[in-house]
Amino acid sequence: MKKVNRDLQMETERLVYGGRYDGRQDFAVVLQPFFENSAVAMVEDGTPDLTFFSVDCFHFSERGQAEMAIALWNNMLEPVGSKQNYNNFTYDRSKIQCPTKEQPFIFTIINSVSDVLTTAVPTTVAPGTPLPADCSSDSIPAWAAAVLAVGGLIIGWIVTWIIFYYRERKNRKKNQSTEMNGTKF
Repeated sequence: MKKVNRDLQMETERLVYGGRYDGRQDFAVVLQPFFENSAVAMVEDGTPDLTFFSVDCFHFSERGQAEMAIALWNNMLEPVGSKQNYNNFTYDRSKIQCPTKEQPFIFTIINSVSDVLTTAVPTTVAPGTPLPADCSSDSIPAWAAAVLAVGGLIIGWIVTWIIFYYRERKNRKKNQSTEMNGTKF
């Protein structure tokens, strides 16, 4: 099972860091390795602490889910390349990290580079401000999403109506032929 898990981790890492998502300014995929080298929490007598697991001893209990959530959150607040790759099962709420004033964001590959952090230009601009010359304007307008959603809904209704119309028509013909067969002597 460990080999299957390790192979899955390696394939996931290859997919994420294989260049497929490089250079994207509007999208980021970051591997959160907090569970790579984790060990089951133990109690004083050296047996696994079953309070982290549900009754089936496979899925996490509420306590285990809380530990995983804390580990994932803390992992997202660590720079790429410096992320913790294990989970310390301590059930200690004080270990939750918060974003700092210097780095009030979730780390990606792009903003984990130290020179990018110091020379980053704010991307928030006032409404109506024209885009800079080097900025791509190939984004979809906000109204297009609404038009596509309404259009998809209408098309869905039409297709559903056609399906039900022909189904009802077929059933009506079947019932008529059955009724006619019942009148024969």
